[in-house]
Amino acid sequence: MQTVGKPAGSPDPKRHLWVLGLIAPASALLPSQLVLHTGAPVLWWIGPIIVLIAIPVLDWVVGEDGSNPRDEDYELLSNDRYYRWCTYLFLPVQLIGLIIASAMWAGDELGIVDKLGLAATLGFVSGIGINAAHELGHRVEHLERWLAKIALAQSGYGHFFVEHNRGHHVRVATPDDPASARLGESLWEFLPRSVIGGFRSAIPLERARLARKGSGWWSVHNHILQAWSMSLVLFGTLLAVFGWRALPWLLLQAVIGIALLETVNYVEHYGLLRGRKANGHWERCSPKDSWNSDRLVTNIFLFHLQRHSDHHANPGRRYQTLRSSMQAPQLPAGYASMIVLAAVPPLWRAVMDQRVLAHYDGDITLANIQPRKRRRILAAYRATA
Repeated sequence: MQTVGKPAGSPDPKRHLWVLGLIAPASALLPSQLVLHTGAPVLWWIGPIIVLIAIPVLDWVVGEDGSNPRDEDYELLSNDRYYRWCTYLFLPVQLIGLIIASAMWAGDELGIVDKLGLAATLGFVSGIGINAAHELGHRVEHLERWLAKIALAQSGYGHFFVEHNRGHHVRVATPDDPASARLGESLWEFLPRSVIGGFRSAIPLERARLARKGSGWWSVHNHILQAWSMSLVLFGTLLAVFGWRALPWLLLQAVIGIALLETVNYVEHYGLLRGRKANGHWERCSPKDSWNSDRLVTNIFLFHLQRHSDHHANPGRRYQTLRSSMQAPQLPAGYASMIVLAAVPPLWRAVMDQRVLAHYDGDITLANIQPRKRRRILAAYRATA
């Protein structure tokens, strides 16, 4: 059962837990010391261990969050700079971890498997760093928008800054959105469609914005070029300091980070489709157009990303003020658990397709269906177009 606020004390009962979100970037600082003191080389893989094993277990043990901020506390929470520092501090910890890892990749102390584990750990940090950039990128303050681009530098996914805000938020839960997964579409089909589609979307969106301001593509005001330049400077500096031997691992961790982000995208809107108005336009995005989960541990770890419906309805809300909606379709587990299921398509479909069907009261034609599988899916559920 959900409660609203807290009868006494802080208006946010989770206030002192948000610093635990820094465990994610800190995991990039830990492997060498953990391996040194335990003698267990598996701890080079501490990032995947935390995200894919520890957090799903803790979600199951700790359970639901169950608290929503009160309306009267909204301004107080929004203006409390403590919450901003919880995201600001993500960046220096993230970058220090990348510097340490680059030194190790360039050296001869680690074997290939250990370097792979370290790359996976940095990749998971990079992917979660994109989530921190996602939080900062929605803000109107210039500082936070620049910090968002810095957070994206490690993954080289700077165009996400444009595509997410001006592409995904406009087209979410429609067939036109590359970041909205379709019923019957596996994660492995979705990943290339979302990555390529997001890139193709971001370029004309930014070109159009610049044109409205009377600027061409090669402008210092180009958000995409700004973000990509930060990646070039970051990678170029690391290679100048540590040598070209670090390059394959830098690229690998970026790919892993992008894949993690896009897997979360896959989970967030799978099979969901906005309704049509009488004039043929899409209805406004509503709570029913995003999959939500209110598991406490993942809520803290991902800065309330799981309260995704409220985020789409109110993208200007800071993470600490997002609310859980009972109108939104609910996942059977937290996002951390669901990305594990998504990697196994038969298991994912066994868990999720019936939930999509139930969400639309048995009318599967209301779902966002993979076009090439539409006839087969309709036939399987004895539906007619």
